[in-house]
Amino acid sequence: MPVFPLHGTTPLTLPAQAPTAPGTPRQGERFALPALAESVATARDRVERRFDHWGLPREVRDTARLVISELVTNALLHTDSHIITCRLEASPRLDRLRIEVADEGRGLDRRAAPRPASADSEHGRGLVLLDALAARWGVLCPDRNAGCTVWAELRP
Repeated sequence: MPVFPLHGTTPLTLPAQAPTAPGTPRQGERFALPALAESVATARDRVERRFDHWGLPREVRDTARLVISELVTNALLHTDSHIITCRLEASPRLDRLRIEVADEGRGLDRRAAPRPASADSEHGRGLVLLDALAARWGVLCPDRNAGCTVWAELRP
């Protein structure tokens, strides 16, 4: 199974599907956004509304808003995407939340070595923040020319 180390975090394997009882529907939403700076705020608002609809506490919604902001911003800054696709999913008991952001980039460049951000740098801390906020996270990159999906799981 492939492993993708990112920004000095612990390398994570590709995610296994979370177990659910047969026939138990998951709750979710999928939406596409143009690869524009304004889409970060739109993604935050969609997370806020969906997580509010699910009745999740304010702290969980705030964490989810921060996570999706980081993931969408990374897709904007580091890929040449035209469309960014987001997916929000909750397990039936709302004890596992998943956020995914897919880009149209050229895939994960395994030759690029992550560099730590300097103390005065304005960028370079997003995935470190993601690592601190998420219970698990990782990258799905099925084809080097078909973009990547960065996912994060939150546990309320």
